Amino acid sequence: MSKRVLVPLAQGCEELEAVTIIDLLRRAGIEVVTAGLDDQPVTASRGVVLVPDTDLDEALRTDYDMVVLPGGLPGADHLDNDPRIRQLLVKMAESERFTAAICAAPKVLASSGLLAGKAATAYPGTLERLELADTALTGEPVIRDGKVITSRGPGTAMDFALELIEALAGRAKRDEVEAPLVRP
Repeated sequence: MSKRVLVPLAQGCEELEAVTIIDLLRRAGIEVVTAGLDDQPVTASRGVVLVPDTDLDEALRTDYDMVVLPGGLPGADHLDNDPRIRQLLVKMAESERFTAAICAAPKVLASSGLLAGKAATAYPGTLERLELADTALTGEPVIRDGKVITSRGPGTAMDFALELIEALAGRAKRDEVEAPLVRP
C-alpha cells in the first residue's frame, strides 16, 4: 500500500521547498496531497502561483503517514497561526506518525510541542529566537529524530525530500530516486 503525505501550502510559502518535496516524493511513488489553507491558489514567496489539490478542510478528512510543512515567510507564520495545522501535528505525533518541516516551518513543530526533547534544525535564527531549552539545535542540513524530521532551507530541500523518502519507503527507494537526479 502506498504511503500518503499531506503538504499544506500557505500563502507566501517557499516554492523551491514545496515543489522539491512534492516532486521527489511523487517520483518515489508516494501519494502526495497538497492542501491550501483556503480554497484559493497559493502565491508563494517569490510570486510563483501554486494550485493545491484541495483545501485543508477537505484534506483533513483523510489519514496520512506524514505531514510536511514547507517554510518561507510569511507562509510559515500562516501555518503557525492555523489551529487546524497545530491540531493535525499533535494528532500525528500522538499516533506515532511522521511530522516534518523545513526552513522557518520547524517553528510550527515547536509551537505545537513536537520539538521537546528532540534534536532539530531550521533556517538560521528561527528556532534560536524561541529559546527552546529542551530542544537540541544543530546546524545540520537535515535532522531526523524519531518521527520528527527538520531541515535548514531552500538549499537543503533536496536532501530533506530524500530523507523523507527514506523514512517512508526505505534506503533502496531513496537511492532509486536520487540516482537519476545527477547530484554531485
